[in-house]
Amino acid sequence: MGEFLLNNLSDFWNLTGFANASATGLIMILVGILFIYLAIRHGFEPMLLIPIGFGILIGNIPFDTNAGLEIGVYEEGSVLNILYQGVRQGWYPPLVFLGIGAMTDFSALISNPKLILVGASAQFGIFAAYMVALLLGFEPNQAAGIAIIGGADGPTAIFLSSKLSPNLLGAIAVCAYSYMAMVPLIQPPIMRILTTQKEKLIRMKPPRAVSQTEKIIFPIVGLLLTCFVVPSALPLLGMLFLGNLLKESGATRRLADTAKGPLIDSITILLGMTVGASTQASEFISWSTLGIFFLGLVAFIIATTSGVLFVKFFNIFLNKDNKINPLIGNAGVSAVPMSARISQNVGLEYDPTNYLLMHAMGPNVAGVIGSAVAAGVLLGFLS
Repeated sequence: MGEFLLNNLSDFWNLTGFANASATGLIMILVGILFIYLAIRHGFEPMLLIPIGFGILIGNIPFDTNAGLEIGVYEEGSVLNILYQGVRQGWYPPLVFLGIGAMTDFSALISNPKLILVGASAQFGIFAAYMVALLLGFEPNQAAGIAIIGGADGPTAIFLSSKLSPNLLGAIAVCAYSYMAMVPLIQPPIMRILTTQKEKLIRMKPPRAVSQTEKIIFPIVGLLLTCFVVPSALPLLGMLFLGNLLKESGATRRLADTAKGPLIDSITILLGMTVGASTQASEFISWSTLGIFFLGLVAFIIATTSGVLFVKFFNIFLNKDNKINPLIGNAGVSAVPMSARISQNVGLEYDPTNYLLMHAMGPNVAGVIGSAVAAGVLLGFLS
């Protein structure tokens, strides 16, 4: 009897996390705790970092992979693996875009269409990072998945990498969402360095009033124009413009409220948790992961720099009354509305009465469209 109990205790011990712990797994658990700390203590995008951080904890609880428990995110048939299929198969990103469309007011872009160019210019970071990744030896499909991080759009990064580079999906997703959360740290120094005192004080004309008819027409025309050019972006842009039409039509308020409320909240929880869980140390920690984080940072810096410099260049051709404040150039990345708020906050540092938020929302929502188009271009060439 005593030997039997000892064997049971020994078997129990071998199944515990203590017996199966590894140094790399413990490191990832500390990373998850750091994400949660930054989200709660410093307010770094808690709706993203808390689910991702807790997902990292879930994904790195050590267990005996040979015990047939079917609990890991990479074990076929496990609950976590089934939930993770929404990431691997690209189901979650279009649903997120549906919610974004239902929350987004395109008035700033409609009232000042030239801001589309500012949003488009920021996508240069994606293609520049693609070239750098190729030079560093990544395969074209992998380079495309990494480069899309420069758009600062987590759902788009997940959608593209799930199609082109699924083996790097976890690293790309965590990197994309990490840099989205670090927008307040990365962008302001670049904006301050690249703009003069005079440029920081530029006051833009108030945006004109946009009619309800224009708001209804915009998602229809936007869908036709973008998806006729880049059909491969249809899953993302189709859902984005559908969500916006639900919002602006005035006839589907309940559907719009569902898309921008319970639906996107539910998908955000599942997306963040499963992305975090995919960082299982045995699959995640590698030199290629470090390379992805480095290239993601390069892409994000290039995208921010491109947006600001494009506005400075564009102002050469605009008369004095129509000049654009270069501080809204950073908003060309599609971190909505974070990067637009950064434009506002940095602008207020130099002139407490110069409100740039509504102006910055123009290139910000254009950046959402632009990153989806860029992803469609890369998917069309490389799939």
